[in-house]
Amino acid sequence: MTKAPTKPPRKPARDGAHRYDSITIDVRETVALVTLARPSLRNAFDATLVRELTQALAALDGDAGVRAVVLLAEGESFCAGDESTWIEEMAGYDDERNLADAKELAWMLRTLYLLGKPTIARLHGAVHGSGMGLVACCDIAFAEHNATFSLPETKLGLVPAAIAPYVVEAIGARQARRYFISAEEFTAAEAFRIGLVHDICPLEELDGRINELLGTLLVAGPRAQAEAKALVRAVSARPLDNAVIADTAARIARVRGSAEGKEGISAFLDKRTPSWVPDALRDP
Repeated sequence: MTKAPTKPPRKPARDGAHRYDSITIDVRETVALVTLARPSLRNAFDATLVRELTQALAALDGDAGVRAVVLLAEGESFCAGDESTWIEEMAGYDDERNLADAKELAWMLRTLYLLGKPTIARLHGAVHGSGMGLVACCDIAFAEHNATFSLPETKLGLVPAAIAPYVVEAIGARQARRYFISAEEFTAAEAFRIGLVHDICPLEELDGRINELLGTLLVAGPRAQAEAKALVRAVSARPLDNAVIADTAARIARVRGSAEGKEGISAFLDKRTPSWVPDALRDP
């Protein structure tokens, strides 16, 4: 993939809002709304979208003022997969360029998956192909009842390789085998059943559900949340042996001794609100 020069975001439309070519970033209080902004193309992936998401997510991960990230989309669909013109371009790539292109997509997904802050996917309409990879990389996913899901790659003679580690972790190998090879479309109810999404509701209730969840997330310690995400990655699919026991003991000892851990315990004992809780969520 030929890398275009990095461009600064366009002038914000309002405080905290920034627009790139394919996404917008809007930081409200301590929550970053990352919006896929290609509605005429149903937010399908292309090289620019991949690059801009990577840049934006990395910047948000390093921003201490951001406590959580919500991934959402403009228009009728969350993400319809890969843009047809991009697929056509890739068909003409040589092996070297194909590999470079695939690595950029894989790096973007890894950046989202390893983000040190809680991530929430807000899903509506079509959630297909690479869009399902975004969902699987997020910590939490809420979908509207009428959302549809699919992994259509095998219909094109391809495989969903870059997103596979995250989708398999989210839904398990058994379900992945079915949907990877069949490329069939399935409903939000099925996505909930197999563990891809955590909650489904009518579209008009979706933002309220997410706001309620954000209120819960923002009262927890930000460093503890990052440690908790790392903990899940460290212990999942590992045998309960002495190495795991030693690792988990070392982790809790380290967190207890951290400044945030000491503040949390002190606040609990003093029956006060910890210092990290935003003003808007503090008791009057």
